[in-house]
Amino acid sequence: MENVTHQTESQKLTLFFKGHIDSTNAPAVEAEVNQAIQESTPATVVVDCGALDYISSAGLRILLHLRKKFGPFSVVNVSSEIYEILDMTGFTEMLDVHKAYRQISIEGCEVIGSGANGKVYRIDPDTIVKVYDVNQDALPEIKRERELARKAFVAGIPTAIPYDVVQVGDAYGSVFELLNARSFASLLAEDEHRVDELVEMSVELLNKIHGTRVNPGDMPNMRETVLGWAKFLTPYLPENEGTKLVKLVEAVPDHPYMLHGDYHFKNVMLQNGETLLIDMDTLSMGHPIFELGSIYAAYLGYSELSPEKTPVFYGFSHKSAERIWARTIDLYLDRFSEKVKRNVEDQARLIAAMRVMRRTIRRHGMDEAEGRALIAISKEHITELLQRVDRLDF
Repeated sequence: MENVTHQTESQKLTLFFKGHIDSTNAPAVEAEVNQAIQESTPATVVVDCGALDYISSAGLRILLHLRKKFGPFSVVNVSSEIYEILDMTGFTEMLDVHKAYRQISIEGCEVIGSGANGKVYRIDPDTIVKVYDVNQDALPEIKRERELARKAFVAGIPTAIPYDVVQVGDAYGSVFELLNARSFASLLAEDEHRVDELVEMSVELLNKIHGTRVNPGDMPNMRETVLGWAKFLTPYLPENEGTKLVKLVEAVPDHPYMLHGDYHFKNVMLQNGETLLIDMDTLSMGHPIFELGSIYAAYLGYSELSPEKTPVFYGFSHKSAERIWARTIDLYLDRFSEKVKRNVEDQARLIAAMRVMRRTIRRHGMDEAEGRALIAISKEHITELLQRVDRLDF
């Protein structure tokens, strides 16, 4: 029939509603729907409204009858106009309704960031989009990141809030408004003499993040995440080292303050003289030593054996990355003695080695020479550092 077609796969019946469904054709549409149900005896039903232009109360009754037969079901690819009708009539409360996503193209767009989940592109001077990997179940992750970003913003952290979800080919993305904002990485790549100035602004923002209290349960506890790293690595380490590593992490005191989790110059932006934080999917709470470990890994840990990767990823030199780390630890711990600073740096390097080793193993690093070398040097660092690190705290 012109106004409805269907497709059955693995006991899921998808009904494709098209054009206008009103009192003139609703009986015929419902007859077609009932026949499709009778033929396929589905376990679940999805109504795809991607080609639906209008639905009247007569068409809504078809949805109501389906709900009586199957309970709440999904209605997907709903246009703004159709969504408004469903919302006004209460169907968004009765059914699982998903709006259609705007399609955009990233062809020719500048890549301004890259991470474990995808890439960030500048669409125009005002807008960026974070595109998640196509093989990832991105929509729940996008929803999670939006909620974390909202919590950070409400808590006073200057950040860009994603305001739209879009489709980019087969992938999904979050759109942010960043008016002429530039990453610290791009600013430093343009003029590496600005390294100290940018580090000062970066540490100022880092202190603000770490001074923001988080309600229990609002964000993941980073200690539990790092404890997972330690337990993952125990089969790859001598028994005494694995045991000590786990105990060190377990003994880290509670610290109900915010962490970013992936803090580096590609995730800090400058907009009209104000620093902004982006890429909020790693937000958590916990002791700042975990953040310092992740910062060391970002600038020096992953590129230890391949310094030439630093300008490829960040746009600035490995020497500048070394300077960023040295100045960051110095400014962040400015009230502590040099002895304490060096001890905290050892702690951070230990956490970084754990992170690098685990990530490399999980990404099949054992299967190629570069990965095996990085795993080996990380393991050496863990052995060396465990001889003098007796706590993860300062």
